[in-house]
This record gives sequence, structure tokens and C-alpha cells, in this order.
Amino acid sequence: MTTTQTDSLYLTFADLLDYPTPQTRQQAEALLAQLQPHPEAAQAFEMFSRGLESIALERLQELYTITFDMQPLCYPYIGYHLFGESYKRGALMAQLNETYHAHDFCPQQELPDHLPVALRFLGLQPALREAEFGQTLIAEGLLPALEKMLQPFKQQTENPYFGILTALRLVLVRAAEKELIHA
Repeated sequence: MTTTQTDSLYLTFADLLDYPTPQTRQQAEALLAQLQPHPEAAQAFEMFSRGLESIALERLQELYTITFDMQPLCYPYIGYHLFGESYKRGALMAQLNETYHAHDFCPQQELPDHLPVALRFLGLQPALREAEFGQTLIAEGLLPALEKMLQPFKQQTENPYFGILTALRLVLVRAAEKELIHA
């Protein structure tokens, strides 16, 4: 996969893990096509795509809120899963903010450890993603957080967000393994 394709992959995952919009179905189709070099991830993602086929946007937005916002199945915050509500999470957010600022990236109205924010940053910063910072963020931040985020879904695998989070984890595992081979 080229850097441009990988950038797009991270950005599309970020878009799909944000609050659903009228473009969500198109973004899902684009991501499914982008995942073809990752057959396992594509298969996991198909669950999300199939879920979109049979659900109205309003219901998807409600499901998103139930899944990630209001008494959520899983919080979409990396630091929360790594450290809970502790000073270590605050330190992680400060480090992320510093790095984002150094690269003229703004997390908008979200906390810096929000999963889509981190993915969007990595998608917009390919050189940094492939450097030590990005690889550490993936290996020691995103992957362990995703493992914890997926645990509550073990009882609710019909939730389409299980499919997208599983696909993302598979893509990131492959990226981390690829980096180890080149290290």
C-alpha cells in the first residue's frame, strides 16, 4: 500500500468513527474498497457495511450515541482505556496536544486522545506516523485501547461498530508488524 492509500485509510476510519452524517454510507463503501489489500479487515468491516444497508441515518446516529457517548459501550478515548481518569491520561493528552500543535493540527472540539482525532492526525502526517512517535502511538496507544474498546462487544457482536473497530485493529496490527520488519 502506498503512503497516500494508507493516509486515506486512516482518514476514512476517522470519519466513520465520528458522528454519522449523510456521507457515512459513501465513506463506508470507499473504506471497503480501500481494505481489499487487508482481507481479514475487509471481512470484519463488512459487518459495519451490512449494518448500514438496513438502518436509517437517524437510527445509526442513535446507535453511535449509545455506543460511544451516553453511558457508552466503549469510550472512544485512547487515554481513558490506557490510564482511566488519572494524571497519566492528562500527561498523554498534554503530549498529544504538544505534538499536534507542533504540526499545525487542531483536534477541533474534541479531546486530543479521541480515537478519530488520533487517526486523523496520523492520516495527515505520514512521515510522523512512520516515525517513532507514530509507531509508539499505534503500538502502545491505539492497539491496547482498541483491545479494551472491543471487550464490551463480546456480548453484542450485532452492533455494527464492532465490525469497524475490529477492522481498524487488524489494520493497525498489520501496520505495527510491517514496521517491526523494517526496523
